[in-house]
Amino acid sequence: MSRLLALTALRRSVLGTSNPATAQALSAARAPQPGVALSIPTPRSTAVSRCFSGKTARAGGFHKGLLVGAAALVGVTVAGFGFRRNQALMVSKSPSDREQQHALDEILQKCNHFMSDPVTDINKLLENKDDMRTKMELLIMEIQADVCKALAEVEDSQVFKVDRWQREEGGGGISCVLQDGKVFEKAGVNVSVVFGNLSEDAAKQMRSRGKTLKSKDGKLPFCAMGVSSVIHAKNPHIPTIHFNYRYFEIEEGDGQKTWWFGGGTDLTPTYLNKDDAVHFHKTLKEACDKHDRSYYPAFKKWCDNYFVIKHRGERRGVGGIFFDDLDTPSAEELFKFVRSCAQAVVPCYVPIVKKHVHDSFTPEQKAWQQLRRGRYVEFNLIYDRGTKFGLATPGSRIESILMSLPLTARWEYMHNPAKGTREAEILEVLKTPKDWAR
Repeated sequence: MSRLLALTALRRSVLGTSNPATAQALSAARAPQPGVALSIPTPRSTAVSRCFSGKTARAGGFHKGLLVGAAALVGVTVAGFGFRRNQALMVSKSPSDREQQHALDEILQKCNHFMSDPVTDINKLLENKDDMRTKMELLIMEIQADVCKALAEVEDSQVFKVDRWQREEGGGGISCVLQDGKVFEKAGVNVSVVFGNLSEDAAKQMRSRGKTLKSKDGKLPFCAMGVSSVIHAKNPHIPTIHFNYRYFEIEEGDGQKTWWFGGGTDLTPTYLNKDDAVHFHKTLKEACDKHDRSYYPAFKKWCDNYFVIKHRGERRGVGGIFFDDLDTPSAEELFKFVRSCAQAVVPCYVPIVKKHVHDSFTPEQKAWQQLRRGRYVEFNLIYDRGTKFGLATPGSRIESILMSLPLTARWEYMHNPAKGTREAEILEVLKTPKDWAR
C-alpha cells in the first residue's frame, strides 16, 4: 500500500512561516510529477510533554504554544502536532491512491483536533482505516480533546499537561492532567492503547465474569484501548464526574477473536442538587435512546449496582450508566452507541460546572467534601475493575492508573452527620438510588 502524506495538510503546516527551507520544500511539493518521490528531511522529536490551556492562538492549524521553531515544521509537524515521518511524499493519479489520499486527509483532519499524536503510527491507522481498533482509537482521542478543551474554557489559572508514555510490552498512551487550578483541583483525561499477552491475574478477572478464554502455551494475546477520566473540582457544590469507554480484543488459543465494549459515566456530588441529577441522567438517557430504549434503564441499574462501597453500605454517587462485556448486536452498532455515550460527557457535565463555579461555601462544607472523597478513594482502590486490571497488567503506568485519586481527602473516626442536614440528605440518596430521568 502506498503511503501518502496529505499535501493539503502540509500546506497548513507551513502557513505563516518565513523559513526558506520550508518554503522551498512546499514549493517543490505543489506541482510534483506523477509517481515522483519528494524526500523531505525530518528532524527527530524528543519532546514527550506539552501544555495546553485551551486559549492558545491558532495559525494554519497549529497551537502556536506547541511549536518549537519553524525549521522543525516540514515532515515532523503536520496538522498541529508532531507526526514523526521519514517517508517520502508520493503523489499519484491512480484511483486507489486518490482514495487513500482522501482517507489520510480525513484522519489528519481529525488529528488536528487532538491533544497529541495518536498512540498508533498514523500510517498503520491508514492501512487499517476500516478496522475497529482504528475507529476506536480515533474516537477516544477525539473525546479526550473534547473534554480537555471544554474544561480549559472554564479553568483560567492552570493548563493541561499533555504527557505521552510508552509501554515496553506494547502500546502506550497520552495522559492529560490539570492540577490545583482555581476551578479544578485535579482533572485527568487518559487515553491508552496497549497490547501484548494478558497476565494470569487479568485473565482470572475476566474468567470470573464468565469468559471462557482458551490460552495457547499459557499466552493470551490481547489489545485494549480506552479513554478514562475523573474530574475533581475545588468547590464542594460542583460534583465529581467519572467516565470510561473501552474496547477489548483477545485472540484465543484456537485462533478465534473475542471482542467486547465497556464503559459508563457517573456523577458523585458532595451535596445533592436534584436539578443537576435530573439534567445529568436525562442527557445520558437521550444518548442511550438513540440506539435502544432498553439501554438506559438496564445500564442505569447496572451502574447503581456496580458503584457500591460494600463495606460502607452505600453507593459512590447518584449513578449514571455502566456496562461491560457488550458483544451484541454487532461491533459497528455498539461502536456507534459507545460514541453517542462518550459524546454526551461534555453536555451532561460542563453545564453543571458552570452553574456552580461561583457558589460560595463554608469550611464545614469543604471538610464534608474531603470526607466524601475518602469514600471515593476506598471504592477505586478496593473495587474498581479498571484499577484492578491496570495494576494486574505488566508494564502499566501507575501514575495514569492512580490519576483518578483526588489531591486531597480525609478520614475521621466515627463521623456521622446530624439528622435533617444536607450531609444526611446525600447519605440517604446514596443508600437508596432514585429514578432521576422520569
